[in-house]
Amino acid sequence: MTLTEKILARAAGKARVQAGENVWVNADVLMTHDVCGPGTIGVFKREFGANAKVWDRTRVVIIPDHYIFTADSNSNRNVNVLRDFVREQGIEYFYDVIEDPNGSWKFDPARGQLARQYGSHYAGVCHSALPQKGHTRPGEVLFGTDSHTCTAGAFNEFATGIGNTDAGFVLGTGKLLLKVPETMHFRLEGRLQPGVMAKDIILHIIGEIGFDGATYRAMQFDGSGVAGLSMDDRMTIANMAIEAGGKNGIFPFDARTAEYVDNRTRLNGTKQRYDPVEADADQRFVYELVVDLDRLEPTVACHPDPGQRNQARELEGLKLDRAYIGSCTGGKTSDFVEFARIVRGRQVAIDTFGVPATPEIVHDLQTTRWGGQTIWEILRASGVQMTENAGCAACLGGPVDTFGRMNTPLKCISATNRNFPGRMGHKESQVFLASPATVAASALTGKITDPRAFL
Repeated sequence: MTLTEKILARAAGKARVQAGENVWVNADVLMTHDVCGPGTIGVFKREFGANAKVWDRTRVVIIPDHYIFTADSNSNRNVNVLRDFVREQGIEYFYDVIEDPNGSWKFDPARGQLARQYGSHYAGVCHSALPQKGHTRPGEVLFGTDSHTCTAGAFNEFATGIGNTDAGFVLGTGKLLLKVPETMHFRLEGRLQPGVMAKDIILHIIGEIGFDGATYRAMQFDGSGVAGLSMDDRMTIANMAIEAGGKNGIFPFDARTAEYVDNRTRLNGTKQRYDPVEADADQRFVYELVVDLDRLEPTVACHPDPGQRNQARELEGLKLDRAYIGSCTGGKTSDFVEFARIVRGRQVAIDTFGVPATPEIVHDLQTTRWGGQTIWEILRASGVQMTENAGCAACLGGPVDTFGRMNTPLKCISATNRNFPGRMGHKESQVFLASPATVAASALTGKITDPRAFL
């Protein structure tokens, strides 16, 4: 069996499963957030009763992160709906925006978008916060009401996005009926060269198979090249499995996985026991591709979908209006460090927005020094508009006052994960997906630029 099949077999209480088989799967964790949480709660109460209790209050994780730092009253209300449900159910893991468990959230536009407007419990973007807070464990099943839940496949677990109806059912029963997906095999060999990042790997793969090439399939990433990838790198790759239509993305377990998970579960007091899976020698795949990391170049996915792959050098000269670094895909500490490596001592030529994924990343950037400056100061000195309000921000558009949102038809190069029309705001805007390094180089020139020119 493949990695995905082995996890689903275990979760279904079966010795074996095979692709195409329908099985009832027990959930280890259900995650929801402010966009889908209220709808999920509504389904749960409608189907199980107004006074029903969730199947396990220690296995539900609620993380407001999407439409947070906006004056939109409906968005603010959604966070309050989550808080009321958490209090009613006694849910253990709720990463609230405010300190007061009986309070009410309201964004203050008078304080601006740059200065922190959250309390000590706030965790930021769910897909980055889940591993940081110790909720991603090898061999487990994670369901989340967000398509990029597949990010957690970096940790050798089956992680996939589900809708509100399915999530409402999981809230009440702790299980879900799934069809076991076929598995596509991506063997990574070699090592990334300077100026090339994990984002380039997944953009290359999506360019090979198309943005629907993995529809309802597992994408298994392994091979000797995985050893050279950090957990941040693996998260970036697994995150965008959904951009190829994938049901999930998954990596093998190794010492690097164990080091991260063991540290985070201890630090946060979350469950420390886990049981990773290893693929069988006779595993079968529906598709196989070898990716030679040594030969990859900085890559850009052009409007209007992530499958429109080009080499950055082939697009040089294409004029841009905006650059953006952030999101679960491109807002990690390592992403900002690579961005800073390019822009240090230089000035950006176009409006450039930086949104760290979590408060912990904000702290990293504001305390890690490079020479006489912190990473945060280097970015600010280069002209990057950095906000302390970690969250999804303009990655998925949001209300018109969302930080970095495109409210007019602009061309933006972004370290985010999705570039369908209207994704980051105005429906006539264009988004070009690239690595943080390529976004940084392009911000400096005002046009798409191969970052190797600045190394």
